[in-house]
Amino acid sequence: MDLGLILGPILLADVLNPVLLALLIYALGSARPFSLSVAALLGHTAAYFAAGIVVALGIEAIGQRLVNPKPGDFGIELLLGVALLVIGLAMVRGKKSQAGLDSHQEERTEASLLGAFSTGALVNLVGIPFAIPYFGAVAQILKADLSATGALAVIALYNLLYALPFALVIAARAFFGAGADAPLARLNDWLERASNVLIPLLLLVLGTFFVVDALHFFLGAGA
Repeated sequence: MDLGLILGPILLADVLNPVLLALLIYALGSARPFSLSVAALLGHTAAYFAAGIVVALGIEAIGQRLVNPKPGDFGIELLLGVALLVIGLAMVRGKKSQAGLDSHQEERTEASLLGAFSTGALVNLVGIPFAIPYFGAVAQILKADLSATGALAVIALYNLLYALPFALVIAARAFFGAGADAPLARLNDWLERASNVLIPLLLLVLGTFFVVDALHFFLGAGA
């Protein structure tokens, strides 16, 4: 399957980031709306790109082990799958529903470009453990057997496309002025609700896949 067809849906799921959007809306309401919002977006994108490289290097380092997995690896996969299912079910029941909202507290920072850049990076780094779509995208990029330069270029392109919708938010605020504030607030509310549905679903699907794959090994395929 074409890599773009695989990464497209992953990117659409990944871009549902209400925390980043809320951060940008907050910056756009400051005394220096555009410079601070651009700095925050650049900080977030730089951190995401760096995280993608780190994940890619980690996956590459264990790649040979994954080619010839051992029973212990499937045991870890089973435990991880169960953990994802538990987290996903807890989120569906509302136990985790405030996690994204609580992260909004990180939007408060001093009104400086460095502060905005650092806050954007921090918001990203705090959410890295939950960036399952992005990790999946990096894994698919590595599976495509590209050269190191090619894989790096695709990861960079993914990050640019990820940042594009948020850059358009800044552009809309610049074009429409304060008239865009109410629509942006409604967009943020919608995005938050959508992510509260999609993220648990992704956890449940991925957890189910891990559990089924591990059980398939232990109950027959690996015997």
